[in-house]
Amino acid sequence: MRIAFAYDAPYPWHVGGIESMNYNEAEELARQHEVDYFTMKWPGMKDDFTRNGIHYHAMNETDQGRLYRHGRRSIREAIKYSLSLGRLFNKKFDVVITNAFPILHLPLVKLYCRMKGAKLIVEVAEVWDREYWRSYLGGILGPMAYAYSKFAIKGADFYVTISSTTSQKLKGLGISGSKMKIFAPALDNVAMNKAKGSAKNKTVLFSGRMIKEKRLDKWISAVRDAQSADKGIRGIIIGSGPERQSLEGMIKKMGLQGKIGMHGFYSNQADLYKLIKGSALTLQMSEREGLSIIAIESIALGTPVLLPSYTPLPKEVRQMCVVVDEKSIPSKIAEIAGSRDKSSYIRNRGNIKLYSKSNVNGFYSSLFSKLQS
Repeated sequence: MRIAFAYDAPYPWHVGGIESMNYNEAEELARQHEVDYFTMKWPGMKDDFTRNGIHYHAMNETDQGRLYRHGRRSIREAIKYSLSLGRLFNKKFDVVITNAFPILHLPLVKLYCRMKGAKLIVEVAEVWDREYWRSYLGGILGPMAYAYSKFAIKGADFYVTISSTTSQKLKGLGISGSKMKIFAPALDNVAMNKAKGSAKNKTVLFSGRMIKEKRLDKWISAVRDAQSADKGIRGIIIGSGPERQSLEGMIKKMGLQGKIGMHGFYSNQADLYKLIKGSALTLQMSEREGLSIIAIESIALGTPVLLPSYTPLPKEVRQMCVVVDEKSIPSKIAEIAGSRDKSSYIRNRGNIKLYSKSNVNGFYSSLFSKLQS
């Protein structure tokens, strides 16, 4: 099969949970198929090159500063990327796999598939309702974007969603459940098995994009309050994003230097896994999250995950985590950090097998057969 991936932000040039899952898919599929990857041109990328069996086509130049403007994804960059996908028409593919975001590119990809006879698979991490679009883009652009997104996302041959929550929301847009399946290859079993870690300490961990929706302001406040009960607790925020400067200012204003630290994304995955294994718990305060790869990785590495009751995470992830009322978060942090048996805070660990990247070729072989029948 000749497969084209159309993703604007590729891992490891842009680090994120969805990006890493997409990379797992492309890398595994490249073992059995011809895979081309059409993306933005990130710093350090050549125009066309092959890496781990994947043929990359880097088109319009971008970087982290241009991708996010005013605390949200840049519409200008989304337009540039969408137009650059005209390069697809120079090649013939059997299947095109693309993310639902940044939305603007979907009509062009659908046109390509109809003209070339390719099957279109849209991977969906999140489905935003009208109110969320309004809060994201404002009272005028928000409703317009919502209407456009409902139109643009329809018409694919199949949809791969990352959770039961996403599937339900997609059905709410009128898309048939027979045209979708849940699949989220988040875990590299080989890397997990090789991961080394130090003895558990009292570190509270976060790893991800520093954006408003992650509610790292609440995260910092919760860790500070937990430190009042146990002075040995420390916090570490791993990642980057438009909110970093604001968060650094918050830590300084609260006098938490030395108690809560920050570190950029690790270039070596093993270093992150070592930190996770040595931490007391991972804390996620996000108000918008499709799956949370860091939560799944933490559970797989034996580190408990703590969530507030308002968490948007799907039930299959929540079932493995500790979920408490937001007001109880600080005391629960102190409880878990002081426990000698962290494993007792991990539930339904068998759910982890749903997220293995070793399932990729089996999943897509079955899907390709279905689409060709």
